[in-house]
Amino acid sequence: MNKNVYDQHYDTIIIGSGAGGLSAAICLAREGQKVLVLEQHDVPGGWCHSFYLNGYRFTPGVHYVGLCGTDGTGNSTSDLYEGLGIGSELTFFKMREDAYEHCWIGNERFDYPSTHEELITRLQERFPHEAKGIKKYLDLVKKVSYELSLIPEVKTFWDKVTIPFRTKHMGKYGLFSLQRVIDWHIKDPLLKDFLNIQYGDHGVEPKRASFILHAALMNHYFKGGYYPMGGGGAIIKAMTNAIKKYGSTVKTKAYVDHILLENSGKTKKAIGVQLNNGTQIKAHRVISNADPGITYNKLVGRENLSQKILKKLEKTSYSCTSLMLFLTVDMDVRAAGIDSGNIWMLDDGDMNENFREMQETNIEDIKDFKGIFISCTTLKDPPSFDGRYHTFEVITFIGYDSFKRFENEDLKRSKAYLEFKEMCTEKMLITLEKAIPNIREHIVHKELGTPITNKYYVNSTKGGVYGTEKTLKHIGPFAFKPKSEIENLYLCGASIAAHGVAGASYSGVQTAGLILGKKQNELLQPNPNERISTYDAEDPSHYPDYILKKMEVKKARLTAGVNKFE
Repeated sequence: MNKNVYDQHYDTIIIGSGAGGLSAAICLAREGQKVLVLEQHDVPGGWCHSFYLNGYRFTPGVHYVGLCGTDGTGNSTSDLYEGLGIGSELTFFKMREDAYEHCWIGNERFDYPSTHEELITRLQERFPHEAKGIKKYLDLVKKVSYELSLIPEVKTFWDKVTIPFRTKHMGKYGLFSLQRVIDWHIKDPLLKDFLNIQYGDHGVEPKRASFILHAALMNHYFKGGYYPMGGGGAIIKAMTNAIKKYGSTVKTKAYVDHILLENSGKTKKAIGVQLNNGTQIKAHRVISNADPGITYNKLVGRENLSQKILKKLEKTSYSCTSLMLFLTVDMDVRAAGIDSGNIWMLDDGDMNENFREMQETNIEDIKDFKGIFISCTTLKDPPSFDGRYHTFEVITFIGYDSFKRFENEDLKRSKAYLEFKEMCTEKMLITLEKAIPNIREHIVHKELGTPITNKYYVNSTKGGVYGTEKTLKHIGPFAFKPKSEIENLYLCGASIAAHGVAGASYSGVQTAGLILGKKQNELLQPNPNERISTYDAEDPSHYPDYILKKMEVKKARLTAGVNKFE
Protein backbone atom coordinates (compact mmCIF):
# COMPACT_ATOMS: atom_id res chain seq x y z
CA MET A 1 0.00 0.00 0.00
CA ASN A 2 1.33 3.39 -0.98
CA LYS A 3 1.18 5.42 2.26
CA ASN A 4 2.10 8.60 0.35
CA VAL A 5 -1.27 8.48 -1.40
CA TYR A 6 -3.05 8.48 1.94
CA ASP A 7 -0.84 11.13 3.50
CA GLN A 8 -2.05 13.75 1.04
CA HIS A 9 -4.97 16.13 1.51
CA TYR A 10 -7.58 15.89 -1.25
CA ASP A 11 -10.17 18.21 -2.69
CA THR A 12 -12.64 15.32 -2.93
CA ILE A 13 -12.67 11.72 -1.74
CA ILE A 14 -15.14 9.43 -3.51
CA ILE A 15 -16.27 6.26 -1.74
CA GLY A 16 -16.96 3.55 -4.29
CA SER A 17 -15.84 3.22 -7.90
CA GLY A 18 -19.13 2.45 -9.60
CA ALA A 19 -20.04 4.30 -12.78
CA GLY A 20 -21.44 7.22 -10.79
CA GLY A 21 -18.36 7.68 -8.63
CA LEU A 22 -16.00 7.46 -11.59
CA SER A 23 -17.94 9.92 -13.75
CA ALA A 24 -17.98 12.39 -10.84
CA ALA A 25 -14.24 11.88 -10.42
CA ILE A 26 -13.57 12.61 -14.11
CA CYS A 27 -15.59 15.84 -14.02
CA LEU A 28 -13.93 17.08 -10.83
CA ALA A 29 -10.39 16.06 -11.79
CA ARG A 30 -10.77 17.67 -15.22
CA GLU A 31 -11.62 20.94 -13.44
CA GLY A 32 -8.33 20.76 -11.54
CA GLN A 33 -9.40 19.05 -8.33
CA LYS A 34 -7.22 16.42 -6.68
CA VAL A 35 -9.55 13.43 -6.32
CA LEU A 36 -9.10 10.10 -4.57
CA VAL A 37 -11.50 7.25 -5.40
CA LEU A 38 -11.56 4.45 -2.83
CA GLU A 39 -12.84 0.98 -3.75
CA GLN A 40 -13.21 -1.88 -1.26
CA HIS A 41 -13.06 -4.59 -3.98
CA ASP A 42 -9.79 -5.60 -5.67
CA VAL A 43 -10.97 -4.14 -9.01
CA PRO A 44 -12.84 -0.87 -9.69
CA GLY A 45 -16.27 -0.65 -11.29
CA GLY A 46 -18.91 -1.80 -8.82
CA TRP A 47 -21.67 -3.50 -10.79
CA CYS A 48 -19.90 -2.54 -14.03
CA HIS A 49 -16.67 -4.41 -13.33
CA SER A 50 -15.67 -7.49 -15.30
CA PHE A 51 -14.07 -10.65 -13.93
CA TYR A 52 -12.69 -13.87 -15.36
CA LEU A 53 -13.46 -17.53 -14.68
CA ASN A 54 -10.93 -19.88 -16.27
CA GLY A 55 -9.96 -17.16 -18.71
CA TYR A 56 -13.50 -16.28 -19.80
CA ARG A 57 -14.93 -12.85 -19.05
CA PHE A 58 -18.20 -12.00 -17.30
CA THR A 59 -19.80 -8.70 -16.31
CA PRO A 60 -22.48 -8.90 -13.60
CA GLY A 61 -24.17 -5.54 -14.15
CA VAL A 62 -23.85 -4.55 -17.81
CA HIS A 63 -25.97 -6.60 -20.20
CA TYR A 64 -26.93 -3.94 -22.70
CA VAL A 65 -26.96 -0.16 -23.04
CA GLY A 66 -29.19 2.08 -25.13
CA LEU A 67 -28.75 5.32 -27.08
CA CYS A 68 -25.20 4.56 -28.19
CA GLY A 69 -25.77 5.50 -31.80
CA THR A 70 -23.52 7.74 -33.87
CA ASP A 71 -26.18 9.51 -35.94
CA GLY A 72 -25.84 12.63 -33.80
CA THR A 73 -29.50 12.80 -32.73
CA GLY A 74 -30.62 12.09 -29.19
CA ASN A 75 -27.95 9.53 -28.33
CA SER A 76 -27.54 10.46 -24.70
CA THR A 77 -25.19 7.59 -23.83
CA SER A 78 -22.85 8.51 -26.68
CA ASP A 79 -23.07 12.15 -25.57
CA LEU A 80 -22.15 11.07 -22.04
CA TYR A 81 -19.01 9.15 -22.95
CA GLU A 82 -17.89 11.64 -25.56
CA GLY A 83 -18.50 14.52 -23.14
CA LEU A 84 -16.48 12.75 -20.45
CA GLY A 85 -13.63 12.50 -22.95
CA ILE A 86 -13.55 8.69 -23.15
CA GLY A 87 -15.58 8.04 -26.30
CA SER A 88 -12.61 7.27 -28.53
CA GLU A 89 -11.60 4.43 -26.18
CA LEU A 90 -14.99 2.71 -26.45
CA THR A 91 -16.49 0.40 -29.07
CA PHE A 92 -20.05 -0.90 -28.88
CA PHE A 93 -21.68 -3.71 -30.82
CA LYS A 94 -25.29 -3.22 -31.80
CA MET A 95 -27.31 -6.27 -30.88
CA ARG A 96 -29.58 -7.94 -33.40
CA GLU A 97 -31.27 -5.11 -35.29
CA ASP A 98 -34.70 -6.70 -35.62
CA ALA A 99 -34.71 -8.48 -32.26
CA TYR A 100 -32.52 -7.01 -29.55
CA GLU A 101 -35.09 -8.34 -27.06
CA HIS A 102 -36.84 -11.72 -27.37
CA CYS A 103 -39.98 -11.81 -25.22
CA TRP A 104 -41.08 -15.32 -24.28
CA ILE A 105 -44.24 -15.39 -22.17
CA GLY A 106 -45.53 -18.93 -21.80
CA ASN A 107 -45.81 -20.15 -25.40
CA GLU A 108 -46.14 -16.64 -26.85
CA ARG A 109 -43.24 -14.91 -28.61
CA PHE A 110 -42.50 -11.33 -29.61
CA ASP A 111 -39.28 -9.62 -30.73
CA TYR A 112 -38.46 -5.98 -30.04
CA PRO A 113 -37.06 -4.16 -33.09
CA SER A 114 -34.53 -1.35 -32.85
CA THR A 115 -36.78 1.60 -33.69
CA HIS A 116 -39.79 3.19 -32.04
CA GLU A 117 -41.67 3.30 -35.36
CA GLU A 118 -41.05 -0.36 -36.20
CA LEU A 119 -42.12 -1.38 -32.68
CA ILE A 120 -45.47 0.35 -33.24
CA THR A 121 -45.89 -1.29 -36.64
CA ARG A 122 -44.97 -4.76 -35.42
CA LEU A 123 -47.30 -4.57 -32.41
CA GLN A 124 -50.16 -3.24 -34.53
CA GLU A 125 -49.75 -6.16 -36.93
CA ARG A 126 -49.79 -8.63 -34.02
CA PHE A 127 -52.66 -6.88 -32.18
CA PRO A 128 -54.74 -5.08 -34.86
CA HIS A 129 -57.65 -4.61 -32.45
CA GLU A 130 -55.34 -2.44 -30.29
CA ALA A 131 -53.77 -0.43 -33.12
CA LYS A 132 -54.94 2.99 -31.94
CA GLY A 133 -54.01 2.40 -28.30
CA ILE A 134 -50.57 1.06 -29.22
CA LYS A 135 -49.62 4.21 -31.12
CA LYS A 136 -51.08 6.54 -28.53
CA TYR A 137 -49.31 4.73 -25.67
CA LEU A 138 -45.89 4.45 -27.29
CA ASP A 139 -46.03 8.04 -28.50
CA LEU A 140 -46.81 9.06 -24.91
CA VAL A 141 -43.78 7.07 -23.73
CA LYS A 142 -41.59 9.00 -26.16
CA LYS A 143 -43.04 12.41 -25.22
CA VAL A 144 -42.65 11.81 -21.49
CA SER A 145 -39.07 10.65 -21.93
CA TYR A 146 -38.20 13.74 -23.95
CA GLU A 147 -39.73 16.00 -21.31
CA LEU A 148 -37.80 14.20 -18.59
CA SER A 149 -34.54 14.88 -20.44
CA LEU A 150 -35.21 18.64 -20.22
CA ILE A 151 -35.04 18.76 -16.41
CA PRO A 152 -31.21 18.67 -15.96
CA GLU A 153 -30.85 21.53 -18.44
CA VAL A 154 -33.03 24.00 -16.52
CA LYS A 155 -30.76 26.99 -16.08
CA THR A 156 -32.27 30.43 -16.69
CA PHE A 157 -35.21 32.11 -15.02
CA TRP A 158 -37.20 31.72 -18.22
CA ASP A 159 -36.42 27.97 -18.26
CA LYS A 160 -37.86 27.66 -14.76
CA VAL A 161 -40.98 29.63 -15.67
CA THR A 162 -41.68 27.63 -18.85
CA ILE A 163 -40.71 24.14 -17.72
CA PRO A 164 -44.26 23.24 -16.54
CA PHE A 165 -45.55 23.97 -20.04
CA ARG A 166 -42.77 22.02 -21.72
CA THR A 167 -43.27 18.99 -19.44
CA LYS A 168 -47.06 18.80 -19.38
CA HIS A 169 -47.23 15.06 -20.12
CA MET A 170 -44.72 14.25 -17.41
CA GLY A 171 -46.70 16.38 -14.98
CA LYS A 172 -49.97 14.71 -15.93
CA TYR A 173 -48.73 11.12 -15.57
CA GLY A 174 -45.84 11.57 -13.13
CA LEU A 175 -47.62 10.24 -10.04
CA PHE A 176 -49.23 7.20 -11.65
CA SER A 177 -48.02 3.61 -11.79
CA LEU A 178 -47.11 1.84 -15.00
CA GLN A 179 -50.11 -0.44 -14.55
CA ARG A 180 -52.52 2.47 -14.21
CA VAL A 181 -51.31 4.29 -17.33
CA ILE A 182 -51.09 1.25 -19.58
CA ASP A 183 -54.58 0.17 -18.48
CA TRP A 184 -55.91 3.50 -19.79
CA HIS A 185 -54.54 2.74 -23.25
CA ILE A 186 -54.34 -1.04 -23.67
CA LYS A 187 -56.83 -3.83 -22.89
CA ASP A 188 -55.25 -7.02 -24.25
CA PRO A 189 -53.43 -8.80 -21.35
CA LEU A 190 -50.73 -10.36 -23.56
CA LEU A 191 -50.01 -7.02 -25.24
CA LYS A 192 -49.62 -5.41 -21.82
CA ASP A 193 -47.16 -8.12 -20.85
CA PHE A 194 -45.08 -7.61 -23.99
CA LEU A 195 -44.99 -3.85 -23.37
CA ASN A 196 -44.16 -4.27 -19.68
CA ILE A 197 -41.62 -7.08 -19.93
CA GLN A 198 -38.66 -4.71 -19.57
CA TYR A 199 -39.72 -4.06 -15.98
CA GLY A 200 -36.87 -6.43 -15.21
CA ASP A 201 -34.51 -3.57 -16.07
CA HIS A 202 -35.68 -1.66 -12.99
CA GLY A 203 -36.95 -4.57 -10.90
CA VAL A 204 -40.40 -3.30 -9.89
CA GLU A 205 -43.60 -5.00 -11.09
CA PRO A 206 -46.05 -2.91 -13.17
CA LYS A 207 -48.59 -2.21 -10.43
CA ARG A 208 -45.93 -0.50 -8.28
CA ALA A 209 -43.50 0.78 -10.91
CA SER A 210 -43.49 4.45 -11.87
CA PHE A 211 -44.81 5.01 -15.37
CA ILE A 212 -42.32 7.84 -15.86
CA LEU A 213 -39.38 5.61 -14.95
CA HIS A 214 -40.57 2.79 -17.18
CA ALA A 215 -41.18 5.20 -20.06
CA ALA A 216 -37.62 6.52 -19.74
CA LEU A 217 -36.31 2.96 -19.74
CA MET A 218 -38.27 1.98 -22.86
CA ASN A 219 -37.13 5.14 -24.63
CA HIS A 220 -33.52 4.31 -23.71
CA TYR A 221 -33.81 1.30 -26.07
CA PHE A 222 -35.94 2.83 -28.84
CA LYS A 223 -32.80 2.83 -31.00
CA GLY A 224 -31.83 -0.71 -30.04
CA GLY A 225 -29.47 -2.34 -27.60
CA TYR A 226 -25.66 -2.15 -27.55
CA TYR A 227 -22.95 -4.07 -25.75
CA PRO A 228 -19.44 -2.72 -25.03
CA MET A 229 -16.49 -4.52 -26.57
CA GLY A 230 -14.60 -5.87 -23.59
CA GLY A 231 -17.69 -5.93 -21.38
CA GLY A 232 -18.48 -3.41 -18.67
CA GLY A 233 -14.85 -3.51 -17.61
CA ALA A 234 -13.90 -1.68 -20.82
CA ILE A 235 -16.03 1.30 -19.75
CA ILE A 236 -14.45 1.24 -16.31
CA LYS A 237 -10.93 1.05 -17.75
CA ALA A 238 -11.60 4.09 -19.95
CA MET A 239 -12.96 6.01 -16.96
CA THR A 240 -10.07 5.16 -14.64
CA ASN A 241 -7.58 6.03 -17.38
CA ALA A 242 -9.17 9.47 -17.68
CA ILE A 243 -9.01 10.02 -13.91
CA LYS A 244 -5.32 9.16 -13.90
CA LYS A 245 -4.70 11.38 -16.92
CA TYR A 246 -6.01 14.35 -14.94
CA GLY A 247 -3.66 13.58 -12.04
CA SER A 248 -6.10 11.91 -9.66
CA THR A 249 -6.09 8.43 -8.12
CA VAL A 250 -8.22 5.29 -7.91
CA LYS A 251 -7.27 2.91 -5.09
CA THR A 252 -8.65 -0.62 -4.75
CA LYS A 253 -8.64 -2.83 -1.65
CA ALA A 254 -9.38 0.34 0.33
CA TYR A 255 -12.36 -0.36 2.56
CA VAL A 256 -13.83 2.79 4.11
CA ASP A 257 -14.92 2.14 7.69
CA HIS A 258 -16.56 5.52 8.26
CA ILE A 259 -16.67 9.14 7.20
CA LEU A 260 -14.78 11.57 9.42
CA LEU A 261 -16.97 14.36 10.79
CA GLU A 262 -16.41 17.48 12.79
CA ASN A 263 -18.89 19.90 14.34
CA SER A 264 -19.37 23.04 12.27
CA GLY A 265 -21.66 25.36 14.18
CA LYS A 266 -25.11 23.77 14.28
CA THR A 267 -24.21 21.17 11.66
CA LYS A 268 -21.71 18.40 11.16
CA LYS A 269 -19.10 18.57 8.42
CA ALA A 270 -17.41 15.79 6.41
CA ILE A 271 -13.63 16.22 6.52
CA GLY A 272 -12.41 12.87 5.18
CA VAL A 273 -12.63 9.13 5.75
CA GLN A 274 -11.14 6.40 7.90
CA LEU A 275 -10.26 3.03 6.38
CA ASN A 276 -10.84 -0.24 8.20
CA ASN A 277 -7.09 -0.44 8.95
CA GLY A 278 -7.27 2.82 10.88
CA THR A 279 -5.76 5.05 8.19
CA GLN A 280 -7.35 8.50 8.06
CA ILE A 281 -7.44 10.55 4.85
CA LYS A 282 -8.50 14.18 4.84
CA ALA A 283 -10.43 16.07 2.14
CA HIS A 284 -12.46 19.21 1.62
CA ARG A 285 -15.48 17.08 0.76
CA VAL A 286 -16.65 13.48 0.40
CA ILE A 287 -18.91 11.87 -2.20
CA SER A 288 -20.47 8.50 -1.42
CA ASN A 289 -21.23 6.25 -4.36
CA ALA A 290 -22.65 3.68 -1.93
CA ASP A 291 -26.42 3.38 -1.54
CA PRO A 292 -28.12 5.57 1.10
CA GLY A 293 -28.45 2.71 3.57
CA ILE A 294 -24.71 2.06 3.55
CA THR A 295 -23.87 5.78 3.40
CA TYR A 296 -26.04 6.99 6.26
CA ASN A 297 -26.44 3.98 8.54
CA LYS A 298 -22.84 2.75 8.37
CA LEU A 299 -20.48 5.39 7.00
CA VAL A 300 -22.02 8.44 8.69
CA GLY A 301 -23.63 6.65 11.65
CA ARG A 302 -27.23 7.03 12.74
CA GLU A 303 -26.17 9.00 15.82
CA ASN A 304 -25.02 11.79 13.51
CA LEU A 305 -28.28 12.09 11.57
CA SER A 306 -31.33 14.28 12.01
CA GLN A 307 -34.75 12.84 12.80
CA LYS A 308 -35.87 13.84 9.31
CA ILE A 309 -33.31 11.69 7.53
CA LEU A 310 -33.73 8.87 10.07
CA LYS A 311 -37.46 8.74 9.29
CA LYS A 312 -36.73 8.69 5.56
CA LEU A 313 -34.27 5.84 6.03
CA GLU A 314 -36.85 3.85 8.02
CA LYS A 315 -39.31 4.19 5.12
CA THR A 316 -36.73 3.34 2.45
CA SER A 317 -36.91 0.00 0.68
CA TYR A 318 -34.24 -1.41 -1.59
CA SER A 319 -34.49 -3.11 -4.93
CA CYS A 320 -34.89 -6.81 -5.40
CA THR A 321 -31.84 -8.99 -5.32
CA SER A 322 -30.84 -11.73 -7.74
CA LEU A 323 -29.32 -15.05 -8.60
CA MET A 324 -26.88 -14.79 -11.49
CA LEU A 325 -25.60 -17.93 -13.18
CA PHE A 326 -22.33 -17.59 -15.09
CA LEU A 327 -21.84 -20.35 -17.65
CA THR A 328 -19.17 -21.37 -20.14
CA VAL A 329 -20.49 -23.90 -22.66
CA ASP A 330 -19.03 -25.98 -25.47
CA MET A 331 -21.83 -25.96 -28.04
CA ASP A 332 -23.13 -24.37 -31.21
CA VAL A 333 -25.44 -21.84 -29.59
CA ARG A 334 -26.73 -20.44 -32.89
CA ALA A 335 -27.93 -23.91 -33.83
CA ALA A 336 -29.85 -23.81 -30.56
CA GLY A 337 -31.60 -20.62 -31.69
CA ILE A 338 -29.52 -18.12 -29.71
CA ASP A 339 -28.32 -14.80 -31.14
CA SER A 340 -27.10 -11.46 -29.80
CA GLY A 341 -30.57 -10.48 -28.56
CA ASN A 342 -31.55 -10.89 -24.92
CA ILE A 343 -34.21 -13.40 -23.92
CA TRP A 344 -36.79 -12.49 -21.29
CA MET A 345 -38.56 -15.76 -20.44
CA LEU A 346 -41.56 -15.58 -18.11
CA ASP A 347 -44.27 -18.01 -17.12
CA ASP A 348 -47.75 -17.31 -18.39
CA GLY A 349 -50.06 -15.66 -15.88
CA ASP A 350 -50.38 -12.33 -14.11
CA MET A 351 -47.04 -10.49 -14.30
CA ASN A 352 -47.54 -8.79 -10.94
CA GLU A 353 -48.43 -12.03 -9.18
CA ASN A 354 -45.51 -13.88 -10.75
CA PHE A 355 -43.11 -11.20 -9.52
CA ARG A 356 -44.62 -11.27 -6.02
CA GLU A 357 -44.15 -15.04 -5.87
CA MET A 358 -40.55 -14.69 -7.06
CA GLN A 359 -39.92 -12.32 -4.15
CA GLU A 360 -41.82 -14.12 -1.42
CA THR A 361 -41.48 -17.83 -2.17
CA ASN A 362 -38.87 -19.87 -0.34
CA ILE A 363 -36.50 -21.22 -2.99
CA GLU A 364 -36.50 -24.63 -1.28
CA ASP A 365 -40.22 -24.95 -2.04
CA ILE A 366 -40.04 -24.54 -5.82
CA LYS A 367 -38.88 -26.72 -8.70
CA ASP A 368 -37.79 -23.85 -10.97
CA PHE A 369 -38.12 -20.09 -11.38
CA LYS A 370 -41.02 -18.17 -12.90
CA GLY A 371 -38.79 -15.94 -14.97
CA ILE A 372 -35.20 -15.59 -16.17
CA PHE A 373 -33.12 -13.25 -18.32
CA ILE A 374 -30.66 -14.90 -20.73
CA SER A 375 -27.66 -13.13 -22.26
CA CYS A 376 -25.02 -14.74 -24.47
CA THR A 377 -22.09 -12.35 -24.14
CA THR A 378 -19.88 -14.01 -26.74
CA LEU A 379 -22.51 -13.21 -29.39
CA LYS A 380 -22.95 -9.64 -28.15
CA ASP A 381 -19.17 -9.08 -28.12
CA PRO A 382 -17.83 -11.11 -31.08
CA PRO A 383 -14.10 -10.56 -30.32
CA SER A 384 -14.61 -12.35 -26.99
CA PHE A 385 -15.53 -15.62 -28.77
CA ASP A 386 -12.64 -18.01 -29.22
CA GLY A 387 -14.35 -20.13 -31.86
CA ARG A 388 -15.54 -22.81 -29.49
CA TYR A 389 -16.64 -21.75 -26.01
CA HIS A 390 -19.55 -19.40 -25.40
CA THR A 391 -20.41 -17.56 -22.21
CA PHE A 392 -23.83 -16.89 -20.73
CA GLU A 393 -25.16 -14.75 -17.92
CA VAL A 394 -28.55 -15.97 -16.69
CA ILE A 395 -30.44 -13.95 -14.08
CA THR A 396 -33.55 -14.29 -11.96
CA PHE A 397 -34.90 -11.97 -9.28
CA ILE A 398 -35.55 -13.31 -5.80
CA GLY A 399 -36.33 -12.01 -2.34
CA TYR A 400 -33.51 -11.58 0.16
CA ASP A 401 -35.13 -13.67 2.90
CA SER A 402 -34.09 -17.00 1.35
CA PHE A 403 -30.46 -15.99 1.96
CA LYS A 404 -30.87 -14.05 5.19
CA ARG A 405 -29.51 -16.93 7.29
CA PHE A 406 -26.21 -16.65 5.38
CA GLU A 407 -25.73 -12.86 5.62
CA ASN A 408 -22.75 -13.17 7.99
CA GLU A 409 -20.80 -15.47 5.66
CA ASP A 410 -17.21 -14.43 5.01
CA LEU A 411 -15.09 -15.26 1.98
CA LYS A 412 -14.62 -18.81 3.28
CA ARG A 413 -18.16 -20.03 2.73
CA SER A 414 -19.89 -22.50 5.03
CA LYS A 415 -20.91 -25.99 3.93
CA ALA A 416 -24.59 -25.10 4.42
CA TYR A 417 -24.28 -22.07 2.16
CA LEU A 418 -22.47 -24.02 -0.56
CA GLU A 419 -25.11 -26.75 -0.50
CA PHE A 420 -27.91 -24.19 -0.71
CA LYS A 421 -26.13 -22.47 -3.57
CA GLU A 422 -25.80 -25.78 -5.42
CA MET A 423 -29.54 -26.36 -5.02
CA CYS A 424 -30.23 -22.90 -6.47
CA THR A 425 -27.89 -23.61 -9.38
CA GLU A 426 -29.78 -26.79 -10.21
CA LYS A 427 -33.11 -24.94 -10.24
CA MET A 428 -31.64 -22.24 -12.47
CA LEU A 429 -30.50 -24.93 -14.92
CA ILE A 430 -33.93 -26.59 -14.91
CA THR A 431 -35.42 -23.21 -15.84
CA LEU A 432 -32.75 -22.46 -18.48
CA GLU A 433 -33.33 -25.80 -20.20
CA LYS A 434 -36.84 -24.63 -21.10
CA ALA A 435 -35.12 -22.15 -23.43
CA ILE A 436 -32.04 -24.19 -24.39
CA PRO A 437 -32.80 -27.91 -23.99
CA ASN A 438 -29.91 -30.08 -22.80
CA ILE A 439 -27.57 -27.14 -22.27
CA ARG A 440 -26.31 -28.77 -19.08
CA GLU A 441 -24.69 -31.48 -21.19
CA HIS A 442 -22.42 -28.83 -22.72
CA ILE A 443 -21.45 -26.87 -19.61
CA VAL A 444 -17.70 -26.82 -18.96
CA HIS A 445 -17.83 -24.32 -16.10
CA LYS A 446 -20.56 -22.81 -13.96
CA GLU A 447 -20.65 -20.39 -11.04
CA LEU A 448 -23.60 -18.83 -9.24
CA GLY A 449 -23.68 -15.32 -7.83
CA THR A 450 -26.14 -14.85 -4.95
CA PRO A 451 -27.34 -11.98 -2.76
CA ILE A 452 -24.42 -12.79 -0.48
CA THR A 453 -22.05 -12.39 -3.45
CA ASN A 454 -23.64 -9.02 -4.20
CA LYS A 455 -23.22 -7.84 -0.62
CA TYR A 456 -19.62 -9.00 -0.41
CA TYR A 457 -18.29 -7.61 -3.69
CA VAL A 458 -20.56 -4.61 -4.32
CA ASN A 459 -21.53 -3.77 -0.72
CA SER A 460 -25.18 -3.11 -1.55
CA THR A 461 -27.95 -3.21 1.05
CA LYS A 462 -29.42 -6.73 1.13
CA GLY A 463 -27.66 -7.46 -2.15
CA GLY A 464 -30.00 -5.12 -4.04
CA VAL A 465 -29.22 -4.73 -7.73
CA TYR A 466 -30.71 -1.28 -8.47
CA GLY A 467 -30.08 0.73 -5.31
CA THR A 468 -33.28 2.00 -3.73
CA GLU A 469 -36.45 0.37 -4.99
CA LYS A 470 -37.66 2.24 -8.06
CA THR A 471 -41.21 2.87 -6.88
CA LEU A 472 -42.88 6.28 -6.83
CA LYS A 473 -41.62 6.79 -3.26
CA HIS A 474 -37.96 6.62 -4.24
CA ILE A 475 -37.54 8.49 -7.52
CA GLY A 476 -37.54 12.07 -8.75
CA PRO A 477 -38.36 14.60 -6.03
CA PHE A 478 -38.78 11.76 -3.52
CA ALA A 479 -35.32 10.26 -4.06
CA PHE A 480 -32.35 10.92 -1.79
CA LYS A 481 -30.69 14.18 -2.70
CA PRO A 482 -27.13 14.49 -4.05
CA LYS A 483 -26.33 17.06 -1.34
CA SER A 484 -26.75 15.58 2.11
CA GLU A 485 -27.64 17.29 5.37
CA ILE A 486 -24.01 16.79 6.41
CA GLU A 487 -21.96 19.74 5.22
CA ASN A 488 -19.55 18.79 2.40
CA LEU A 489 -21.03 15.28 2.07
CA TYR A 490 -22.59 14.39 -1.30
CA LEU A 491 -24.10 11.27 -2.84
CA CYS A 492 -24.30 9.85 -6.36
CA GLY A 493 -25.28 6.62 -8.05
CA ALA A 494 -28.31 4.48 -8.83
CA SER A 495 -30.29 5.65 -5.78
CA ILE A 496 -29.92 9.36 -6.49
CA ALA A 497 -30.81 10.18 -10.11
CA ALA A 498 -31.34 7.01 -12.14
CA HIS A 499 -30.15 3.41 -12.20
CA GLY A 500 -28.27 1.44 -14.85
CA VAL A 501 -24.80 2.20 -16.15
CA ALA A 502 -25.91 5.34 -18.02
CA GLY A 503 -28.24 6.57 -15.27
CA ALA A 504 -25.66 6.12 -12.53
CA SER A 505 -23.02 7.83 -14.67
CA TYR A 506 -25.25 10.82 -15.27
CA SER A 507 -25.86 10.98 -11.53
CA GLY A 508 -22.12 11.36 -10.99
CA VAL A 509 -21.98 14.19 -13.54
CA GLN A 510 -24.88 15.97 -11.83
CA THR A 511 -23.31 15.65 -8.37
CA ALA A 512 -20.02 16.99 -9.71
CA GLY A 513 -21.94 19.84 -11.31
CA LEU A 514 -23.53 20.69 -7.96
CA ILE A 515 -20.06 20.94 -6.41
CA LEU A 516 -18.61 22.93 -9.31
CA GLY A 517 -21.63 25.16 -9.84
CA LYS A 518 -22.11 23.94 -13.41
CA LYS A 519 -24.98 22.40 -15.34
CA GLN A 520 -24.80 18.94 -16.88
CA ASN A 521 -24.44 20.26 -20.42
CA GLU A 522 -21.52 22.46 -19.35
CA LEU A 523 -19.66 19.41 -18.09
CA LEU A 524 -20.47 17.28 -21.14
CA GLN A 525 -19.41 19.45 -24.02
CA PRO A 526 -19.47 17.81 -27.48
CA ASN A 527 -16.01 16.63 -28.51
CA PRO A 528 -15.48 15.58 -32.14
CA ASN A 529 -12.22 13.87 -31.16
CA GLU A 530 -13.98 11.51 -28.77
CA ARG A 531 -16.49 9.71 -30.97
CA ILE A 532 -17.43 6.21 -29.89
CA SER A 533 -17.38 3.44 -32.50
CA THR A 534 -20.31 1.12 -33.18
CA TYR A 535 -20.57 -2.06 -35.25
CA ASP A 536 -23.16 -4.74 -35.90
CA ALA A 537 -22.79 -7.74 -33.60
CA GLU A 538 -24.42 -9.96 -36.22
CA ASP A 539 -22.40 -8.80 -39.25
CA PRO A 540 -18.58 -8.82 -39.14
CA SER A 541 -18.22 -7.71 -42.78
CA HIS A 542 -17.69 -4.07 -41.75
CA TYR A 543 -15.39 -4.65 -38.79
CA PRO A 544 -12.11 -2.72 -38.94
CA ASP A 545 -8.82 -4.58 -39.11
CA TYR A 546 -8.02 -4.20 -35.42
CA ILE A 547 -11.23 -6.01 -34.41
CA LEU A 548 -10.71 -8.75 -36.99
CA LYS A 549 -7.18 -9.16 -35.66
CA LYS A 550 -8.47 -9.51 -32.10
CA MET A 551 -10.84 -12.22 -33.26
CA GLU A 552 -8.04 -14.07 -35.06
CA VAL A 553 -5.77 -13.91 -32.02
CA LYS A 554 -8.52 -15.17 -29.72
CA LYS A 555 -9.17 -18.20 -31.92
CA ALA A 556 -5.47 -18.83 -32.52
CA ARG A 557 -4.84 -19.08 -28.77
CA LEU A 558 -7.42 -21.84 -28.50
CA THR A 559 -5.99 -23.64 -31.52
CA ALA A 560 -2.52 -23.40 -29.98
CA GLY A 561 -3.76 -25.26 -26.93
CA VAL A 562 -4.38 -22.45 -24.46
CA ASN A 563 -7.51 -24.18 -23.17
CA LYS A 564 -8.56 -24.25 -19.55
CA PHE A 565 -10.97 -27.15 -19.96
CA GLU A 566 -8.91 -29.90 -21.57
